[in-house]
Amino acid sequence: MSIAVARPEPRRSWLERIDLSQGRNLLGFLFLLPAAVFLLVFLTYPLGLGMWLAFTDTRIGREGVFVGLENFELLWEDSVFWLSVFNTLLYTFVASVLKFALGLWLALILNKHLPFKAFFRAIVLLPWVVPTVLSAIAFWWIYDAQFSIISWALIRMGLIDTPINFLGDATNARASVIAANVWRGVPFVAISLLAGLQTIPPSLHEAATLDGATPWQRFRYITLPMLTPIIAVVMTFSVLFTFTDFQLIYVLTRGGPLNATHLMATLSFQRAIPGGQLGEGAAIAVAMIPFLLAAILFSYFGLQRRRWQQGGTD
Repeated sequence: MSIAVARPEPRRSWLERIDLSQGRNLLGFLFLLPAAVFLLVFLTYPLGLGMWLAFTDTRIGREGVFVGLENFELLWEDSVFWLSVFNTLLYTFVASVLKFALGLWLALILNKHLPFKAFFRAIVLLPWVVPTVLSAIAFWWIYDAQFSIISWALIRMGLIDTPINFLGDATNARASVIAANVWRGVPFVAISLLAGLQTIPPSLHEAATLDGATPWQRFRYITLPMLTPIIAVVMTFSVLFTFTDFQLIYVLTRGGPLNATHLMATLSFQRAIPGGQLGEGAAIAVAMIPFLLAAILFSYFGLQRRRWQQGGTD
């Protein structure tokens, strides 16, 4: 008669003892941890420090003390600050509208069956991939008061008699920096909308064509509604990039002439670094936050239309 001897259960490592669902959650947390640390160090901490400095009278080389809303009260009475707010809103609105119109037009063209379509898509991306400073230097030469290629061409065609003062006149300077921003930002909008256009089923357009819909009706009732969530996201990023633009303005005009092209970002830098008023510069940067939150909310409500696309209620 044999007696069964119970064998001890082999020891398992702590990884094997973790439940499968818990292991997946832990693995996901470990993958997200480096990104969370990166955002904490390079985004959350600078944002918190900037908000703290906005409520102090800190200067370069001297620690400040808490002064409450004094910096914001000074900005409320500062005509240059309000001019920068006007310039920022004008710059952002006009440039964003032009980038959307031109980007959508380019996306519709590139979505058609064209010869060398891949080549043209690569060419369209060039203004976006070129570093901003290099683009700004190129436009600085184009807008030069004496050697501008635009003025030279217009004079040779007999349309003007003297060179155009692009960056020395307030109105011309605003238009010039907007044109440079549009040239740089259109590729991002065009390629992003092109990706959205390619997700629209061709069968919808074919069915509408069989029903006698015109190209405008197909665009209005099929393309535009299906593209709305993509437009919301793309234009939100476009507005954020344009509203916080710094490099293009700083290289081209440094806010001149007579603060005519100063944006809130460039004025914040000027007050904080060359001017030494870190607290005042930080207050200008903090004043930008409500506008940026408005752009994010625009994106959020635009994304709610995805439920309509997926068959849910809107």
